[in-house]
Amino acid sequence: MIANNPHVFEKQLWSQHGMGDMIRVIQCANEDAEAEKVATEILNHKLMQRTEFRDYAVLYRGNFQARILETKLREYQIPYKISGGQSFFGRSEIKDVMAYLRLVINPEDDNAFLRIINTPKREIGPATLEKLGGYAQQRDCAMLLACEEMGLSLHVGERACGRLQDFAQWLQGTARNIIDGDDPLQAIRQMLADIQYQDYLLDQSATPTAAERRMDSVNSFLASVQRLWEKAEDEEDRDIEAVIRKLVLLDLLEQQAEEDDSDKVQLMTLHAAKGLEFPHVYLMGLEEDLLPHRNSIEAGTVEEERRLMYVGITRARQTLTITYAGKRKLGGESLPTTPSRFLEELPADELEWEGRSSGRSSEQKQALGRAHLSNLRDLLG
Repeated sequence: MIANNPHVFEKQLWSQHGMGDMIRVIQCANEDAEAEKVATEILNHKLMQRTEFRDYAVLYRGNFQARILETKLREYQIPYKISGGQSFFGRSEIKDVMAYLRLVINPEDDNAFLRIINTPKREIGPATLEKLGGYAQQRDCAMLLACEEMGLSLHVGERACGRLQDFAQWLQGTARNIIDGDDPLQAIRQMLADIQYQDYLLDQSATPTAAERRMDSVNSFLASVQRLWEKAEDEEDRDIEAVIRKLVLLDLLEQQAEEDDSDKVQLMTLHAAKGLEFPHVYLMGLEEDLLPHRNSIEAGTVEEERRLMYVGITRARQTLTITYAGKRKLGGESLPTTPSRFLEELPADELEWEGRSSGRSSEQKQALGRAHLSNLRDLLG
């Protein structure tokens, strides 16, 4: 493949390890199926081969590709670490939404209350919160519950007290709509509309484009909540409160494990992977406009993208699995993709396709195996 780039010196690659495993290429229906496939493949391979999570790396062209994958890894309780980028669940907008949901299912969560009471701004200052905290401690109750007590007006000014009561009443009604309503996901979206969260992101972000990316992250998170809810097999699990509790638990477990990097799947961009090697590598998103990237295609600099692809391939010590999606969402619409030109540049005899036929008969595969052995003998000869 890399021979398609111009070279000052011709290179002949070889290995002391022999042929090794074939490169697997997996066609998936869409980006959700792609993330599901990678997560389950890692889990199954680890169980069968008795490897460690640290033996696996998932590489991709852009950080946005990790969003759905992170959700899948959390769902299967696979520990992971983002290298060279921020975790999807560590982003402030995701933490904001999670805090609202935490307070919906647990009105006694003071940490969640303090995060979102002024997100967006409600003109409730630090002095008011300090007085509220003191009153809640005196009454031995949570801060949200203290907002509804008549005695609060003796400790907090009239206007501030009114704002706290309005917030508590609004959240109480929102919680009923989410937990007891017919469409909990729509109720969550209505909650974000009520607080004008999109306008808040626009006000807090450096550019409108940055605000749009942050809102896209929120929508991706809500889509993952919906998938968990719809996938529930029994009535007890198909309870939005149970789904939220599961997300909160996974978030808590991840926070507890943040300092332990000893055994985690590594997620990183191809740029961040330079100089590193891993026993087992998954290379995601081999589609035109993604790898190679549309900007490089339009600028005529596909050679740089080919070098990135080469970097990704050569990070793998033992196995390499390449995936691509038949459809991918763009601007909220699911559109068909074109497999990357780099797949056609790879030697067909070294590829094992899944999801589409390789076009080889069993006799051809046997002949291919004999040819590999012959080539190996010549190499060692």
